[in-house]
Amino acid sequence: QVQLVESGGGLVQPGGSLRLSCAASGISSGFNVMGWYRQAPGQQRELVATITSGGTTNYADSVKGRFTVSRNNAKNTVYLQMNSLKPEDTAVYYCYAAALWRSYWGQGTQVTVSS
Repeated sequence: QVQLVESGGGLVQPGGSLRLSCAASGISSGFNVMGWYRQAPGQQRELVATITSGGTTNYADSVKGRFTVSRNNAKNTVYLQMNSLKPEDTAVYYCYAAALWRSYWGQGTQVTVSS
């Protein structure tokens, strides 16, 4: 059973930083793509950032220059460093991992950016 466990969410002031982590277990072959999606209240789930096993990254325009996605392939762990946070970044952030045959989701971690 594949399991993705997120950590690092919380409450932060505008302009602050948070680092999210997601540790995946239950698969031996690794994941081709790992990354993060988010969903704000009343909104659709949207892509935030992804990274391939080779290190190629993709970011939503709204987070470029502020967020950095990285991964440790040996540990099947993906990270999201979030800097210069804005209130509009407030959402539940979901870890995502894709193998060749299937995609997996974490349970989500709340990020709230507020004064």
